Amino acid sequence: MEIPENIPNSVRSKILIDALPHIQRYNGKIVVVKYGGNAMTNEALKQAVMSDIVLLSLVGIKVVLVHGGGPEINDMLRRLNIESKFIGGLRYTDKETVDVVKMVLAGKVNKELVALLAEHQGSAVGLCGIDGQMLMAEKVESEQDLGYVGDIVSVNTKPILDALNGGYVPVIATVASSKSGQTYNVNADTAAARIAAELKAENLILMTDIAGLMRDKDDPSTLMPFVNVSEVPFLKRQGIISGGMIPKIDCCVEAVRRGVHKTVIIDGRIPHSILIELLSNEGIGTQFK
Repeated sequence: MEIPENIPNSVRSKILIDALPHIQRYNGKIVVVKYGGNAMTNEALKQAVMSDIVLLSLVGIKVVLVHGGGPEINDMLRRLNIESKFIGGLRYTDKETVDVVKMVLAGKVNKELVALLAEHQGSAVGLCGIDGQMLMAEKVESEQDLGYVGDIVSVNTKPILDALNGGYVPVIATVASSKSGQTYNVNADTAAARIAAELKAENLILMTDIAGLMRDKDDPSTLMPFVNVSEVPFLKRQGIISGGMIPKIDCCVEAVRRGVHKTVIIDGRIPHSILIELLSNEGIGTQFK
């Protein structure tokens, strides 16, 4: 993160001093970042995210980057003349589609992110849920058949911890496998929440294309900076939590209940939003505890 040249040195030093207690708090701790939305498709935002992750790693924070890749999957399906279908917000994944998902997420997107981190002088290793049986899944049971969409039944943290202990940022593509070896497409928010819980992460950050949870979804001034997980059912009944926010917030609640210290939904459209969240007093977005 570059500080503009016209800022006095006294202000520069204050920025660093203000960040110090936050660096000390997170030093040696695990932070899981679910990377998606506009921050994944806008080139300037993508570069900002990569530099944030490298900076955090250099000050001793153990970052785990979990990613999806919906736009890239859609693009490849279009090229192959395979129709994209969604049921209840989840991608219907037939045999052809699950092969494309695996190829795009574990191949193209994952390796591009590893290469981007290397460009920023970071050390990263690309993984997917199939590696080391990291993410084991079984078919989602729902009223409408979703095809090869999986629910995570177990997480093997050893490949992730091995990477962290070796000084690498694990970059994880969210495809999983079953005991029989069947590949499943897994929702990236859900995967990030389960991974964070199994790692007993200090923080789970979900990057989105909105400011956070707002009392009025059309008015950013109504942003709710803090929500206790016990309040979530009431907020759903009020309609404050609705639509596409429901599964994201359910992931936050699940992560907290499984032992993650806190989770936060942040606006990935803001450059360096990860640093603002972790290394400032104000933070950004909506925090769940």
